[in-house]
Amino acid sequence: MVRALPRVERGEFVNLGVVLYSQHHDFLACTRHLDPERLRGLDPQVDLDLVEAVLLGICSVCEGAPAAGLIRQQPLRARFGWLTAPRSTVVQTGPVHSGLTSDPAAELAGLHRRLVLQPL
Repeated sequence: MVRALPRVERGEFVNLGVVLYSQHHDFLACTRHLDPERLRGLDPQVDLDLVEAVLLGICSVCEGAPAAGLIRQQPLRARFGWLTAPRSTVVQTGPVHSGLTSDPAAELAGLHRRLVLQPL
């Protein structure tokens, strides 16, 4: 999970996206969804532009895009490890969970629907 903790000291967070890595399928990708109302509910002063920039950075690392800098040259496993390293910033990744899938892209979409998007 990728989550925002606008006020880190409170420990409250909003899920913003999912990062999924599969060594077997040579797959590393992320989803993202910024919900300004939910974030402002935790902190009316949250810097939404900063949060969006960090989310874009995470996706750049997953994609191996030039915007990711030198980390893009690393293997997927190293990039995933870099993304999931503990941080005490506003945007963080949560604990890593393992699982099995035959279709990582479909699994990523399903996790995003269940864990990030608000139910209607």
